[in-house]
Amino acid sequence: MAPPSDPPSDPPSDPPRPRRSPASILPVLLPIAVLIVVAVAVGSWLQFSERQAIDTVHTIGSGAADRVDVEATVQRVDAAARELVLRVRVTPRGSLGEEEGSAPVADLSLQTSAATLGDLAFKAHERLTTRDVQVAITGGSISDYPFDTYETDVEFWAQLGGRQVPVRMLFSNNDTLFSASTTPTLSPQEAAMGLMLSRSGSLLVFAVFMMVVMWALAASVLIGAWYLTTRSEGLVWPALAWMAATLFALAAFRNTAPGTPPIGCVVDWFAFLWAETVIALSLIAVVITSVRTALHQDAAPST
Repeated sequence: MAPPSDPPSDPPSDPPRPRRSPASILPVLLPIAVLIVVAVAVGSWLQFSERQAIDTVHTIGSGAADRVDVEATVQRVDAAARELVLRVRVTPRGSLGEEEGSAPVADLSLQTSAATLGDLAFKAHERLTTRDVQVAITGGSISDYPFDTYETDVEFWAQLGGRQVPVRMLFSNNDTLFSASTTPTLSPQEAAMGLMLSRSGSLLVFAVFMMVVMWALAASVLIGAWYLTTRSEGLVWPALAWMAATLFALAAFRNTAPGTPPIGCVVDWFAFLWAETVIALSLIAVVITSVRTALHQDAAPST
């Protein structure tokens, strides 16, 4: 009779993993917290600077008591059409106006620069209304996006009842996609200035960030393709789906660029077109290599 066998012993359990102490996590969390604080501080400073630029009103022209005030505000810059929309509000001051400046005492004609498409005329004793005028912009090209710059002239001189009167212009910019810098022209009766338009700081940061992301995604796909082609993994469908999704997602990401840049701008030639090429070639290389590996694996048992 065989002796009774010993009962099976329980398999040894894995030793518990040592728990990290707060002291070991602190060196990792501290730099991350510092980076977050620095990023928020820089972002707050940039936002405050742009807000101050938008709120800034440039005063140009005569300071006489009897004058015509022209509040000119840039509403929108259309770089593709090479024009900007300027909202104009006219207020006669002193003896030139009545009803607290809401109407002129005589027929008022407001003449503009050659770049402005049309002059403004107001009837005597009628309430003044706000007008929108188009101003042509010159210089630069939208294909230089986001580093394109433009320039134009904004001028106003007024005639009330057939005689020229002093003008003061209060200029501001409400287009958040562009920043405006002014160069006033001194004149006793007219209000004139040169205007330089360039992309805003936030738009520049976003456009550069987009180009960095495009190259980072292309590099990620290229590294993944190198791994799959050198390891002979066969058809790895999740990896192929990720590469194909990146190829199409990058085009949608490019179209989110503010200001609707045209095809062939700096963003395309510096990042987008090359990133798409790298991703497409990587995907094709992975498919060809994976199919060849899969065919060899299928043929191996039969031989």
